[in-house]
Amino acid sequence: VELVDSGGGLVQPGGSLRLSCVASGFTLDQYAVGWFRQAPGKEREGIACISGSDGDTYYADSVKGRFIISRDSAKNTINVEMVNLKPEDTAVYYCAADHLFPARPMCTHGANYFGQGTQVTVSS
Repeated sequence: VELVDSGGGLVQPGGSLRLSCVASGFTLDQYAVGWFRQAPGKEREGIACISGSDGDTYYADSVKGRFIISRDSAKNTINVEMVNLKPEDTAVYYCAADHLFPARPMCTHGANYFGQGTQVTVSS
């Protein structure tokens, strides 16, 4: 299993970003996939996850209504569209995958596999 994430950068408050992740070694209908983030001095948290079998989604309360996760089975990619970004969204974002659990437990309890991370900084 390999996950390569990209798309981070510097954005002003209220701005938007799109993160992408290319997955290899499995297909998206077999694994739950999602995005975690880790801010300085904080634990890594799951923010948006999608189940492999039925596409069910889970969002952390902190991003609900602002982030949308999607997957492209043909390209084996996972994306997250982030709008109305806030300074508290500043963190390293990690693509993640798990073959044991669906979206909600994956996001709330952790995943087996992670990408290398991409930095998102929200600042004026």
